[in-house]
Amino acid sequence: MKTDLFRALTLARREVLPFGPSYHTAFRFRLLPAARVSSPFSTLSPWRNQVHTSSPIIPDLDNATALPVKSPKHKELPVNCPGCGAYTQAEQKDEAGFYSLTRGAVQLYRTQDFEEAVYQKALSNLSPEAAKAVGIDNALADQALPPSPKTAIQPPYCDRCHNLVNHSIGEPIVHPPVKAIEETISESPHKSNHIWHVIDAADFPQSLILNIDKRIAHAHLRTRNRRSKDKKFVKGGLVDMNFIITRSDLLAPKKEQVDRLVPKLREILREKLGLSGRNVRMGNLHVVSAERGWWTKDVKEQIALSNGANWLVGRVNVGKSKLFESIFPKGTNREVNQSKRQKEILLDSPVDDEELLNAASADEADSQPHLGKRFSLLPPAQVAAQYPMMPIISGLPGTTASPIRVPFRDGRGELIDLPGVQRPSLELYVHPNEQSKLIMTSRVTPERIVMKPGTSVLLGGLIRIKPISPDTIIMAHSFTPLPPHKTSNEKAEQIHNGQLHANIKSMALRSELSKMASAGIYKLNTDVTRSYTGALTRRDGVGLKPERLPFVMYGTDILIEGVGWVELLAQVRKPKNTAVRRQLIPASQEMLDLEMTASDTPPEEIVAPTTSPFPEVEVFSPEGKYIAQRTSLCAFALGGPLQKKVAARPRRSMKSVKSQRRPQEKFKPIRR
Repeated sequence: MKTDLFRALTLARREVLPFGPSYHTAFRFRLLPAARVSSPFSTLSPWRNQVHTSSPIIPDLDNATALPVKSPKHKELPVNCPGCGAYTQAEQKDEAGFYSLTRGAVQLYRTQDFEEAVYQKALSNLSPEAAKAVGIDNALADQALPPSPKTAIQPPYCDRCHNLVNHSIGEPIVHPPVKAIEETISESPHKSNHIWHVIDAADFPQSLILNIDKRIAHAHLRTRNRRSKDKKFVKGGLVDMNFIITRSDLLAPKKEQVDRLVPKLREILREKLGLSGRNVRMGNLHVVSAERGWWTKDVKEQIALSNGANWLVGRVNVGKSKLFESIFPKGTNREVNQSKRQKEILLDSPVDDEELLNAASADEADSQPHLGKRFSLLPPAQVAAQYPMMPIISGLPGTTASPIRVPFRDGRGELIDLPGVQRPSLELYVHPNEQSKLIMTSRVTPERIVMKPGTSVLLGGLIRIKPISPDTIIMAHSFTPLPPHKTSNEKAEQIHNGQLHANIKSMALRSELSKMASAGIYKLNTDVTRSYTGALTRRDGVGLKPERLPFVMYGTDILIEGVGWVELLAQVRKPKNTAVRRQLIPASQEMLDLEMTASDTPPEEIVAPTTSPFPEVEVFSPEGKYIAQRTSLCAFALGGPLQKKVAARPRRSMKSVKSQRRPQEKFKPIRR
């Protein structure tokens, strides 16, 4: 019986692997190399509208017999890398999408269909008696069962993604501009397009793309008008926008504490949007954490119920790929025969033969205008699966090289991860070995740094904060991965400019220290008295109102682009002058300007004094950039270091407490 099985396998191998395949057979099974345009796709060159195709081009038919034909036992690689979305190529090793055919995962993926075909052909050649003797039921063998997720071989990653996942080695790609993102979304095949703008919580709102609602397909933001509609159709299609603040676990250690910060975050975002943001409702703001799983379920349900394309738009290294895995609705596709589906894709060519004949050369393909509509920046979507492969997660900026389309609900909807838009970064001024430390991967518990007059703080040798207000003690809480160092003003200036070499932790390059300049003077104009006075203003404590206290506490957050923020805090004594004292009540002078009309004049008792009542600091950074300011979130009061327990009387014994709780027997007089 074993001899019959061996003969069946041999015959099946000969039938599946013919000795002389014709050109038509090679073309139908895509055994010829894919076509390449005259300008090859490059992830290291500047972004441009590049034309790609996954279908082979028919060469000269007279020389067809001299073409090298691949063996049919090797299947074609995926059109796009499932990890970064780059188009598959085998020429430029240093770029995304390159596959090394000698890698084990690649060889295993290319031979899986050949082994399956040999097995199915051998079963058909076996006689019923031989199959029964071996223990094979032909009735069950004829049924095409889909491979289970555990046994099915997933498409491999390209060499760049493989090195990023296993060795943390890779080169970043050239980041596309906002114009390229606009063109990609405009080529959407769906009528309904839902744009999810991902913003990083570490430097919020610095990673916001300004005027994104107007630049990308005129996305609709609902206003405060009671007649404002929640949906808006543009050119026959629905386009709406939602904001997602990701990595919210960096703001506070608990979910309930971040919930209390949502009103502040909403006002900061409205202020960043400018004049158009004053009338926006901001009901489409979601504050999530993919690391902790906070509020990702709500976003996942909203995406699962929506039809059309869901686009993740954002800047570089804001956490889009990690958020993609958390909010993708898995298990919404029907079970399908994946092997049968793959064969149908191989047999059915998406491009007509007539068009392929016309595109015999790359120059002709570029010269024909009708091909530009078919070949676009938007790559094909992945095959629908219950649990598809997700984009890789890496700290390298620009991991995603091309849009990654993953369908759900049998193709009714898609979740698309777009490449990150370029944003300013301090990597140019940091040593290459220290660049990975600029990203804040987990919440920082800072120590309080007290800056007395005449002292400054250096952060990683890149940022310098210098207090300006005399006789004011400023406290700094650094929510950044940059190591802090406090020293005098003169010494800090010499170290920052490279004139003095001190034995401190510095991440800056020596050659870039001469580019340090002032980024501006910032005021601590946020009233944080209630947040930092503790039991004095707490209701269950003394319960005093902040207006009754003889001092005011001001604070602000100094943002560092792509790194984090530094919270500054100062306690100012209230002046005895009534005019100046009344001015300290508002949080800022801008609130007074909003309350007064154009014809009103401020009263005499609240005229601004010659000196600002708010403490001021001057911040120095490379070329005077990468610095911004926002309203203080009082993050140190939420997630500061744990306070040590004060020595107190030891705990009372429970035995004495229980004896007091026991009901006492009433005294009964003795009758004689």
